[in-house]
Amino acid sequence: MVICTSPQPPPHPELLRFLRSTLGLSENALGLGLKQSQLEQAPLPVVLWRFGLISLDQLDQVLQWQDLHL
Repeated sequence: MVICTSPQPPPHPELLRFLRSTLGLSENALGLGLKQSQLEQAPLPVVLWRFGLISLDQLDQVLQWQDLHL
């Protein structure tokens, strides 16, 4: 479990679109990640990776995408 002391902002809608369209993440997987991310106050991409919903390569893709778009 990753618990941060400072609240994490909600994920940007463009990030959610990227996760759905580019990585093909299902609504169920995304819902689980969002819920756990809020519970732990942890970044969504890290939670998705830790739960095995995205691979390490996909996590790298997400982080690179965030650097370019957000």
